[in-house]
Amino acid sequence: MPDQTIPAVPVPPPSEPLPSEPPPSDPLPGTAPAARTYKEGKPPRGVYVRVFLYVVATHVLLAFMSFLVIVAKSR
Repeated sequence: MPDQTIPAVPVPPPSEPLPSEPPPSDPLPGTAPAARTYKEGKPPRGVYVRVFLYVVATHVLLAFMSFLVIVAKSR
């Protein structure tokens, strides 16, 4: 018995036409402009900003904790 089974995909009979995608519609006036085009190898710029903020926040937290340890040891 195989580990994974693949369900059978129903195929329409040849007499029925295959479904096609609807034609692209023009954007309505007054709507927001279309999103930027997706590029496979390039992550969005927001990822870099978030990573930068996480790194800075982590360093600030570690520095604050080190400061608390130094203050606690001096007492």
